[in-house]
Amino acid sequence: MATLDDSPSRSVFRHRDFTLYQVARLFAVLAVQIESVAIGWQVYELTGSALALGYTGLAQFVPFLAFALVGGQVADRVDRRAILAVCQAVMMLCSLLLLAFTLGHIQDVRFVYGVLVLFGTARAFHAPAGSALTPHLVPKEELTRAVAVNSSTWQVATIAGPAVGGILYGWLGATGAYLSSAALCALAVVWILMLKVRTGSASAEPLSFATLMAGLRFVRRQRLLLGSITLDLFAVLLGGAVALLPIYARDVLHTGPWGLGLLRGAPALGAALVAVVLAVRPMGGRAGWKMFVSVAIFGAATLVFGVSRSLPLSLVALAIAGAADMVSVVVRHTLELVATPDDMRGRVGAVNMMCIGASNELGEFRAGGLAEHVGAVPAVVVGAVGTLVVVGLWAWLFPELRQVDRLESTRR
Repeated sequence: MATLDDSPSRSVFRHRDFTLYQVARLFAVLAVQIESVAIGWQVYELTGSALALGYTGLAQFVPFLAFALVGGQVADRVDRRAILAVCQAVMMLCSLLLLAFTLGHIQDVRFVYGVLVLFGTARAFHAPAGSALTPHLVPKEELTRAVAVNSSTWQVATIAGPAVGGILYGWLGATGAYLSSAALCALAVVWILMLKVRTGSASAEPLSFATLMAGLRFVRRQRLLLGSITLDLFAVLLGGAVALLPIYARDVLHTGPWGLGLLRGAPALGAALVAVVLAVRPMGGRAGWKMFVSVAIFGAATLVFGVSRSLPLSLVALAIAGAADMVSVVVRHTLELVATPDDMRGRVGAVNMMCIGASNELGEFRAGGLAEHVGAVPAVVVGAVGTLVVVGLWAWLFPELRQVDRLESTRR
């Protein structure tokens, strides 16, 4: 009989640095989620504008786009632990600036956008360093489970964070939310500095524009990476509805900040359940086909959410969307790690994170801009239909991606 210590899902936690890193990630993602709920509700209260909500995504995306490739280059040359610690400290500063904005009773939301520009810059360096660090924390044969556990940690924080953020906002206002976010960022810095692993200086190539663009060239040549990354890019760019959740919470479903917290946390609940299952029982065969099916389910669930007028139905639809998205995340990220040599992981990770930023933050701007002209519900419905179209088109354009079987056996 297998003991708990022999269970596959537990094995990755036998590695000290991996466990410490998961604690740091938990604190960091909790901080971001609490802060995001507060920003969304505060901006909508101050402006009543869907476009203003869209600008919160654009303010984060522009610096992320500008610096993501540089961040990947840095991640391949500098100790990734140090990069993560510095970026978390900058994110703590962002929370404190938003706290000052609230305590100072400043009404100009351009201050918030300015802070989000700084936050997006920190993310541009944090994301590729974090992505490239995981293979140094566990053996290669445990990498798929480590990716699933990474995702589980992120999703657990994304469930709890919005709920806590909504409660804090309703109880203590934005002040309590921003102060809590700053404290969690500080804890993340402490746990990151406890890591013993050291990375960096893996790339012997001289710093140049060519090495800066190496990640883009690598992804373009690797059609499995190109197909999986761009599938997520366009599916979420069109189907994402996060920016409009404050509008749905207040004007469509008629709830308060607590309802917004539930809506923000519902996708993560579904994703966390799937991530736990994948950590215990890896995906097995036909991984590529499963990814396409999961993205189609994501689009269909988003469509149901878009037309729903019931809070319970909306929560179920968002949970299903999050569960489906998690399958795609695990396939895409595992492909990225197993198909990329270590001296390129930072730069390839930067390309992936740049596309994730485009799909999430630029998608928020798309949703907010469209909702400003046609309304929130039509904006979500049109985007969901677009996601379903993308799935069919990508299944035709990338047949080799459909044919991916077991992720661990994928060749570079």
